[in-house]
Amino acid sequence: MAGSRVIVALDFADAPEALAFAARVTPSECRLKIGLELFTAAGPDLVTHLVTKGFDVFLDLKFHDIPNTVSRACLRAANLGVWMLNVHTLGGGKMLAAAREAIDRASHRPHLIGVTLLTSHGEEEASQIGLRDDVKRSVQRLAELARHSRLDGVVCSAQEAAALRQLCGSHFFLITPGIRLAGSPADDQRRTLTPAEAIAQGADYLVIGRPITRAADPLSTLAAINREILVH
Repeated sequence: MAGSRVIVALDFADAPEALAFAARVTPSECRLKIGLELFTAAGPDLVTHLVTKGFDVFLDLKFHDIPNTVSRACLRAANLGVWMLNVHTLGGGKMLAAAREAIDRASHRPHLIGVTLLTSHGEEEASQIGLRDDVKRSVQRLAELARHSRLDGVVCSAQEAAALRQLCGSHFFLITPGIRLAGSPADDQRRTLTPAEAIAQGADYLVIGRPITRAADPLSTLAAINREILVH
């Protein structure tokens, strides 16, 4: 697997903060994730700027709408030159199929990833939104839907990676947020593991935000994580 397996979540309020961090790292050290807050504040220009700087950008907007709207949004996102984008598997098979078809006809074809359940969700939240199974089984069912819809992988908790690797095979990407360094707070995440534990469980890429971006020395922290991953 070429390139860094660390995706740094740019959980900043605006473009200047995000660009200040990006200026301190290189594309070989990490990939970058732009989520809802930053994209709402900075828009597509920030995405294209980071792409032109050579970064692999994961556009984390979790598209979830009617199939036609999601299809058009995916095509627009692909045209920004992103490395990866995601849709929410709770949108159902028709929506996922529309997203796949849009990416397949794009001139630039990023990886298309499905979000299963948010790593902030526990059993109570799963019940509140009407899922009949427990979290583990619900995630497996949604991952199977993503695979059958020809998506390239899913976002999942690292705690679910081993089961999903067995279920979905070796060529199905597993993107794991909720990664926390040993001894660091969980913040708003429920289902967390350390980088080494996540890789051991079968994760392909690790999404790590605050443990790096809010560290006293972000660059040293990132370097230490990359070394830890290489050992495994």
